[in-house]
Amino acid sequence: MNAYELNKIFGAVVSSILAVTVIGFVANMLVHPHHLEKAVIDIKVAEDAGAPAAAAAAPAAIEPIAPMLASANADAGKAVTKNCASCHTFDKGGKNGVGPNLWGIVGNKRAHAEGFGYSQAMQSAGGTWDYEHINQFVANPKGAVPGTRMAFAGLRRAEDRANLIAYLRTLSDNPVPLP
Repeated sequence: MNAYELNKIFGAVVSSILAVTVIGFVANMLVHPHHLEKAVIDIKVAEDAGAPAAAAAAPAAIEPIAPMLASANADAGKAVTKNCASCHTFDKGGKNGVGPNLWGIVGNKRAHAEGFGYSQAMQSAGGTWDYEHINQFVANPKGAVPGTRMAFAGLRRAEDRANLIAYLRTLSDNPVPLP
């Protein structure tokens, strides 16, 4: 094979790669138009239609956790912490990670970990981490404390939340009594 034939083959390969790249770029622009990401649509709702819209926008209520805590399994809750361990530590005196150390969280004030950089939303939330507040937060962090930096989507199964809370309760020198 001479050099002219090799140049034709090389040109065809490079042209094909270029064509596929351009087609992919154009297709990506059509499917994911970046110029529309910041578009804001302002929808005006009539006052009389506000009640059904407000009811539809309300988040689903999360069932109370107190009745489930009596039969919750702390060992199963420890297994659930695998979801949390990439950001949180659980040992007494443990270091804060991406998230705060969770030793003694049950019954403690919100934003309790010294030296951890909590979001403004969490700092201003106030109150204590009682069983129901932990349940609400673990089920939907961004819904329970809008503006939190916690990226976790939440635990949907009430049984998993109850087991997790039962385990978190054991992480204390003086566990808070069950409700």
